[in-house]
Parts: sequence; C-alpha cells; structure tokens
Amino acid sequence: MGMDILFEFIGTAILILFGAGVCANVNLKKTLGNKSGWVVITFGWGFAVFVAAFISDPFSGAHLNPALTIGLAIAGKFNGSIIGYVIAQLLGAILGATLVFIMYKPHFDAEPDPAAKLGTFATGPAIKSWFSNFMSELIGTFMLVFGVLYAAGAQIAGPLPVGLLIVAIGMSLGGTTGYAINPARDLGPRIAHAILPIKDKGTSNWWYAWLPVVAPICGAILAALLYLALS
Repeated sequence: MGMDILFEFIGTAILILFGAGVCANVNLKKTLGNKSGWVVITFGWGFAVFVAAFISDPFSGAHLNPALTIGLAIAGKFNGSIIGYVIAQLLGAILGATLVFIMYKPHFDAEPDPAAKLGTFATGPAIKSWFSNFMSELIGTFMLVFGVLYAAGAQIAGPLPVGLLIVAIGMSLGGTTGYAINPARDLGPRIAHAILPIKDKGTSNWWYAWLPVVAPICGAILAALLYLALS
C-alpha cells in the first residue's frame, strides 16, 4: 500500500470521526451538545474536512471522497489509482463511524429513537422525492468539485477554502437531504450502522442508499466536464 492510499484511509477515517461525531453530539440524547442545531452540524463538518485534509493533503492530496477522486481524474488533476483511493476512502469511513459508535456507545444505548441513531451515520431526505433528492445531491457535489478544481488559484490555498465551502454547501443546500455529497461519507457509515451492535437501531434504510452514491458521482462528472470546457 502506498502512502497516498494509506493517508486517504487515515484522512477519511478522521473526516468521519469528526463529521459523524458532530451528528452524534447533536442528535443523541444526554450529550452536552444535544439539540444544538444545524449550524453546529454544518460547521462541524466544515472543520472535519479542514482537519482531515490538513493531515492527509501532503501525502494523498486529501480527496477523502470518491466523487472528488473521479472528478479530479476526469479533469486531468489526478493520475493515481482511482480504485485504490475509493476502497481506502470507504474503509476509512467505516472505521471513522465505528470509532464514533465506540465513543458514544452509552448515548446510543440511551437513545430511544432509531432515526436519531441512523442520522448519526447516514443521510436521508427531509421530504422524500427521488428527483428532488437526486438533484440536491447532484448540485451540492457539483459545487464542491467545481470549487475544489478552482481552489488552487485562490489567494488562500490549502484545506481552509474547502472547509469553508463545505460549510456554505451545508448551510445553503444541505437541508433537503443532509448533504452527503460524498459516496464514502454515506455508504461507509451506513455499512457500519448495519453491522455494529447498536441497541434497538432499526433499519439502515438501504432503499435510499444508492442515491447518495450515484448522485454525487454524477455531480462530480458534470463539474469536471464544465471545468474542462472553460479551461
């Protein structure tokens, strides 16, 4: 395993540890952060991306997202192993979600609502509408990948503008589906939810699981193609 793939694994695990961690802190009863709200979640995910990218960027480029890896490859910004990165990202996401479960286990045990438990791990629609939900994830991921492709030319380089972009997407576009905008971010923790011994956890909502995988990839492809057309 190369250092790049190793740090994609490590970086994605850190991303989910902090990202799913803030969801657990807000959603689960008897935490000190319970019901602190959407603003905390959006900033938590933005900071999660910043920290994970800060650590992994020198070694892997800090994709931490299969959709971003695919988009960067199409745009000619990545010539490494797409399959290796995607596998590392997915496994890292499962590990990060498992660490969140270990840390918050007493709160998972005390939480009576299965939906709150699943919401710590995976996304879901506020209003079920396949077309609207798909477009929400597509547009959010389009903005992420398009922004990342142009971030290299920003006056403030590095992980900070990407972290701020995640906050902006979450605050403005994330309220419809919970803004997965990352297949590994949703699928990895959803797998963890399915296999971990979570008390009274209910279903993992596999009926929805395809959407936060397929829609972000479509959004990333469109962003990369527009970037190439404008370059």
